[in-house]
Amino acid sequence: MTTNILLKVTGLKVSYGGIQAVKGVDFEVHEGELVSLIGSNGAGKTTTMKAITGSLPINSGDIEYLGKSIRGQGPWDLVKQGLAMVPEGRGVFTRMTIIENLHMGAYIRTDKAGIAADIDKIFGIFPRLKERRDQLAGTMSGGEQQMLAMGRALMSRPKVLLLDEPSMGLSPIMVDKIFEVVKDVYSQGVTVLLVEQNASRALALANRGYVMESGIVTLTGKGEDMLNDPRVRAAYLGE
Repeated sequence: MTTNILLKVTGLKVSYGGIQAVKGVDFEVHEGELVSLIGSNGAGKTTTMKAITGSLPINSGDIEYLGKSIRGQGPWDLVKQGLAMVPEGRGVFTRMTIIENLHMGAYIRTDKAGIAADIDKIFGIFPRLKERRDQLAGTMSGGEQQMLAMGRALMSRPKVLLLDEPSMGLSPIMVDKIFEVVKDVYSQGVTVLLVEQNASRALALANRGYVMESGIVTLTGKGEDMLNDPRVRAAYLGE
């Protein structure tokens, strides 16, 4: 495992809705890793992700990407640098078709042949999107929209892919599919930061994991070790 740190969060404090939701968080993601950030509702996971991608302002602390501070940069700037996020709730363009959404994911690119090849690749991963390529995204099921959101993010060819609750609200079959795709994306060399309430599935995939509680990181370790940690099992795996 390489020690090249792609993403480093230091002393991060963020307020959301008048409440300090993140109270001094530190963690890092190394090149080639899949890192899972787990915790219960309200732990500050999504707020952390939004702060990383510039969707929420930071009170204090810093976020470094590729060795440089990205504090204050917006989502569009970060996508150009290879940092892409699939937000909680998917955020697809509902009045655009599937194919139009995928092209929007490649807005920073000018290589038409490469874009076409990547769309074919996405259709290979998600055959259902290919079948419905001209369907409006807003008329799709939640699981199909999650597929599209992931496909759209991959169209930017990210170095680091941030996934915020990708399995939320999906059927068990669709959850299996989404985690299969996450594993596939990671195996192809994309570094992944995964925020997920399904702690057992997230840690089973992860090289390393972090537990967030009430805005702070309370536990960290290898994914496999955390999966077998009695504290994690009691708090998040219902044992």
